[in-house]
Amino acid sequence: MSTENEGKLQWPAKKVRQTFIEFFEKKQKHTHWPSSSVVPYDDPTLLFTNSGMCQYKPIFLGQADPKTDLGKLVRAANSQKCIRAGGKHNDLEDVGKDVYHHTFFEMLGNWSFGDYFKEEAIAWAWELLVDVYKIDPDRLYATYFGGNKEQGLEPDLEAKNLWLKYLPEDRVMPFGMKDNFWEMGATGPCGPCTEIHYDRIGNRFVPERVNADLPDVVEIWNLVFMQFSREPDRSLRLLPKQNVDTGMGFERLTSVLQNKDSNYDTDIFKPVFDAIQKECKCGPYTRLVGAEDKDFTDMAYRVVADHIRTLTFAITDGAAPGTNGRDYVLRRVCRRAVRYGKEKLGAPPLFFNKLVPAVVEAFGEAFPELKKNPQRVQDIILAEEKIFTKTLDRGIATFKKITANMKSGDTIDGKNCAFLLTTFGFPLDLTELMAEEKGLSVDKKGFEVEMKAHSESSKGQQGAGGLQLKFEAEQVSIIKSKGISVTDDSPKYEWFSAGSGPKCSATVKAIYLGKVAFEDEAKEGTVCGLVLDRTSFYAEQGGQIFDKGLIETPSGVFEVTDCKVAAGYVLHIGTVKTGIIKVGTTCLACVDYERRADVAKNHTATHLLNFALREVLKTDVDQKGSLVMPNRFRFDFSSDRSVNPAEVVNVEKIVQSHIDAKYEVFSKPFSIADAKKINGLRAVFGEKYPDPVTVTSVGADLDAVLKNPQDEKWQGFSIEFCGGTHVANASEIGALSIVGEESIAAGTRRITAYTGAKAIEAAKLGEKLVSEAKKLTSEKDLGKVSKAIKAAKLGEKLVSEAKKLTSEKDLGKVSKAITELNNTILTADIPLAFRARLKEIYEQMVEKKKQLQRASKGSIVEDAKKLAQEAKDSGAKFVVHVFNDAQGKSKVLSKALTAFAKVAPAIPILLVSETKAGGKMAGIANVPKELTSVLPANKWLGDSLAVCGGRGGGKPNYAQGASKNSTDMMKAVEFAKEMAQKTLG
Repeated sequence: MSTENEGKLQWPAKKVRQTFIEFFEKKQKHTHWPSSSVVPYDDPTLLFTNSGMCQYKPIFLGQADPKTDLGKLVRAANSQKCIRAGGKHNDLEDVGKDVYHHTFFEMLGNWSFGDYFKEEAIAWAWELLVDVYKIDPDRLYATYFGGNKEQGLEPDLEAKNLWLKYLPEDRVMPFGMKDNFWEMGATGPCGPCTEIHYDRIGNRFVPERVNADLPDVVEIWNLVFMQFSREPDRSLRLLPKQNVDTGMGFERLTSVLQNKDSNYDTDIFKPVFDAIQKECKCGPYTRLVGAEDKDFTDMAYRVVADHIRTLTFAITDGAAPGTNGRDYVLRRVCRRAVRYGKEKLGAPPLFFNKLVPAVVEAFGEAFPELKKNPQRVQDIILAEEKIFTKTLDRGIATFKKITANMKSGDTIDGKNCAFLLTTFGFPLDLTELMAEEKGLSVDKKGFEVEMKAHSESSKGQQGAGGLQLKFEAEQVSIIKSKGISVTDDSPKYEWFSAGSGPKCSATVKAIYLGKVAFEDEAKEGTVCGLVLDRTSFYAEQGGQIFDKGLIETPSGVFEVTDCKVAAGYVLHIGTVKTGIIKVGTTCLACVDYERRADVAKNHTATHLLNFALREVLKTDVDQKGSLVMPNRFRFDFSSDRSVNPAEVVNVEKIVQSHIDAKYEVFSKPFSIADAKKINGLRAVFGEKYPDPVTVTSVGADLDAVLKNPQDEKWQGFSIEFCGGTHVANASEIGALSIVGEESIAAGTRRITAYTGAKAIEAAKLGEKLVSEAKKLTSEKDLGKVSKAIKAAKLGEKLVSEAKKLTSEKDLGKVSKAITELNNTILTADIPLAFRARLKEIYEQMVEKKKQLQRASKGSIVEDAKKLAQEAKDSGAKFVVHVFNDAQGKSKVLSKALTAFAKVAPAIPILLVSETKAGGKMAGIANVPKELTSVLPANKWLGDSLAVCGGRGGGKPNYAQGASKNSTDMMKAVEFAKEMAQKTLG
């Protein structure tokens, strides 16, 4: 915020935020835990981070690794970046209409994980609000959970009695499940909550306005007491640890402390409003709402200001406007703002991206990540603006045309709504908003019928046999209650990357059958999960796929087909193949090390690829994710453009140079503090790491790195945080072939690659395809090709050959060759570099085809002129001729007919041609005007084509026709000659 604004305010926004954090950090001994990304990379159930507690879900669910800083947290406080647009929590449609809805907002919060509970949470909330922020206590009301008899829940009298220390009883009020019982989702941690409400007017007693959704009495703080777990059968169980989760809207608190009735009237929004006025060259914001805001100018200010904050934070954190999921939500947000800016504020084209610097300036101190690359954010918004601007004017004009004759209360049908989306890019909510401004509604059901619904679904991982083995807080707490220690999985690193390793001696500690069912034994055919005291199996994490293998016991054998980890416990999922498995029996964990060796090659290759991309692209490439499989790997990274073929080749060369250098692969635990000092260290954006963390290097001795971490030479090696399994030496990778490069979202690219023998095979196939394709361009007269390039999958034998060419008559063969080559480019499993070379050959073939077509047409025209001259010289009364070179094409016949008529305009002519493949034919006829009364062209051609089942039509002087059966073409020719002979003599 500007110094000028801060100087005029007792509670500028910056001070409000900092005071909250310092109160809990310094006075109440909380850890200041930085805000997580608004893009929840590790939570597929969310489009965006929509509350302060999202990043702590692994703790609440019992999945946090106790070795990580997150797993060690007891108390935490912060200001969390949140977005509520799309999904369950969606404020997008309400933004602008009032003065308190936002799609982006900050949530101030403090948390206790099994430490303090209700008494401290309520006491500290009161102390901060009344003693620190100096809020008038006579304006405060508190609510508590009033119980629910149907669910057997008693009123939260503990919370009520705690509040009575601070407030009179008539301002401490009970409410039901809707307002005062918080649940994370359909299942999981939940509990009663207590809310603090503030009367903006004061000097009155208005308990009836609490929880009445009125702007003058508003909730400012919600304290949630997580003490239950909601089960799949809707029952409630007490959690082993009681937690506190509080949330207070930063924007609303600031409006209270600055004595403003609107969040938008605070210094949080003033810098952005100033930027809007400057870029749009419009009048100032005047704080009008509803009917008073007649031209929707102030609504537009609120929409644009809110939406630029959302876009700036979301793109900074790795999302971008696009076509699916959260990216589509951001596209809607962007287009909504652009439309409001243009129509209501009179903004010039491409204004929206120019507001990014104002957001960065206003919030960059609190959230330094905004300053990292604001130009990239601006560029992405600009690109989206350009796309939408092309259709915006026409879309608005079409909307006005559709609604021109409608009156208030009418409905825009679903077909028109779908048309506005598919043709002009108007999302339904934008159309609905424009309709509301005219007193209209939209037919949402009709729209859904017209459009294929795009729905987000969250799929849980499935175990063997399709059984869903949920492994979260409830299951972990049951395991802990049995006195079972976390799994020692250190043996997973004791193996040989050539593809062998020892069997790990262990003991079966638990057998999990799903939900909350644990048994002491499992019989043959049972699908279940085993927890061992120690294991050599790698559980899926960090982008690396899980291990497979067997667990052998004296009484039975268990096949492992999946492996996951929660809170340090490794669950081996699979099926009892033979015998019976019992808790307490000894066993041998037998990993499929050959499969893991293939995974390891690909995993180490992702590290080298990451390094090479940074070297080639010369930009700060952030890894956005990866999937490491036995047969391939994919790597997602930040980039605003594609990696061109030359760059792909350079990336492959750099990776190959490290492979050929036979660099040793080192792994060593470092403290987070020491690891972050390493020059050139890479880490995954948004990933949480344990402390100590495993550092993996390809080529750099980590003992030497630890002694001198700032040495510039470490920039020349791949050094990353990684706890996966890797090869011992880079030479084991053998080779790398990049076979795919694509955009998966604006600003994010994905590379797919092979290693080892598969990479070599792909390269060989690519060389052969290119070699064979070149034959198609080496011949002088590309015209006759019996077999061209055939689309081939990896390992298949290429069975195509280009034969010598004899004439220009087989143009159809060339077209077939081009089509087959294009299919090869699209489908062949080959490196991108070879695909690019095939594309060049393809383009050469297309050009040669055009040359042949031009040559073929030219020769037919010359033949027609020659035919006309011969007819003229011989005194012929008519001409019926077969033009095979026209290959059944009417356009070519038309050119021939025109050429004939120029030389011999007084002679009637009928031309036919059969397609090269046979089966079909085309015909055309021209008769001088003075002869049309005796030989109409349409009858002449029509009757002739009828001989072979065809039809013709047109005018007496000119006609065209065709037949699907050319078998009797020569009979049709003879009929045409006879008819003309009889008529003309």
